[in-house]
Amino acid sequence: MSWVGWVAVASTVALLLAAGALWIALANRRALRGRGIPIPPAIGAPGSRGTAATDQTDAAHTLVAFVANPTKPGVPALRDAAVQACAARYLPEPMWFETTAEDPGVGQTREAIARGAQLVVAVGGDGTVRAVAEGVAGTDVAMGLVPQGTGNLLARNLDLPLGDVDALLRIALTGTERPIDVGWLTVVRDEAQVSDDIAEADPHAVAPQETPPDTREPARDHIFLVIAGLGFDAAMVADADEELKAKVGWIAYFVAGVKHLHARRLRLQMSLDDSPWFNVRLRSVLIGNCGKLPGGVVLLPDAVLDDGWLDVAAIDTRVGLLGWTQLFGEVALQRFGVRTRLPNKAGRIDHARSREVRVRTRDAQQIQVDGDIIGRAFEVAARVDPLALRVRVADPAAPAAP
Repeated sequence: MSWVGWVAVASTVALLLAAGALWIALANRRALRGRGIPIPPAIGAPGSRGTAATDQTDAAHTLVAFVANPTKPGVPALRDAAVQACAARYLPEPMWFETTAEDPGVGQTREAIARGAQLVVAVGGDGTVRAVAEGVAGTDVAMGLVPQGTGNLLARNLDLPLGDVDALLRIALTGTERPIDVGWLTVVRDEAQVSDDIAEADPHAVAPQETPPDTREPARDHIFLVIAGLGFDAAMVADADEELKAKVGWIAYFVAGVKHLHARRLRLQMSLDDSPWFNVRLRSVLIGNCGKLPGGVVLLPDAVLDDGWLDVAAIDTRVGLLGWTQLFGEVALQRFGVRTRLPNKAGRIDHARSREVRVRTRDAQQIQVDGDIIGRAFEVAARVDPLALRVRVADPAAPAAP
């Protein structure tokens, strides 16, 4: 046979082999689809992204750690759900850490990162979220949330589906990463009456550059992701009954607030960024990274989680219940973007923005950070750390769950 004939035979055999391989590939693809195994689109195929294959390969090797508060109702049962959620997404078996009275989650988070975790999911209330954020902030590790607390403040501001555990796990494991700002509050004078388990558990806490000589305890940074404050709001948080919180949730805070409606107004001095100190008489000062509270209350309507600013609300009332009634009306209208400009109001809330805020008072006042009372202080300073924390949120392009 001539070389032309051999080429013809070889070409025919190659075509037959190629056709057979194509038929087998198509048959296997149909079989996989019939068994419900997802098939990623080919790179460059319509509707696919150029990094789809790489992203899926990386996601399949993501090591997840859950840091959970075992005292919250329903948390022990979540462990099985978390393992199943990871397995369903072909993720490695996750690590599971439980918080303790001595360490509310900072040490567990740092251990998880040291063991290779690329995602740490906080399972618990606002205190657990603060603790995990303390350990994750400033790293390349992302944080997910499965809120199980009373306020669930950060979760509300991220529009997470509270109460839907399956959806929360899905978002934590496969959601979009959103960089957000972190707030840090430092007790400048003095920390003798301050106790914050989260700050104390962090061996990497940074002391402020300037520490007055009358400070008897080492200064620490206290993380907040939503709102820190002193005055009426801190007194309300401090007096909230734990049993009532377990029964009626966040409404217990409002019940506690009734006790302080007739308390004296505070005499404070404030400084925003590099401004000189100025005198104010107020009921409460709030320093916020975002402003949505339970019950649809919006205290800081201009606050955005990733704008690099702290939003300050100065709250004041006069004339007894009339002032409080007017103030509650102001807050209610803010939810709908309405602000009244009437002069000499008996109840008012004034807003400002700053990257650093300092507040000092003659008498030591209660201080709260994200609903955690850390004690009393004469002077505090707050600053913003822009985009220092990566959190998992719902993918805006994903279809809504049925």
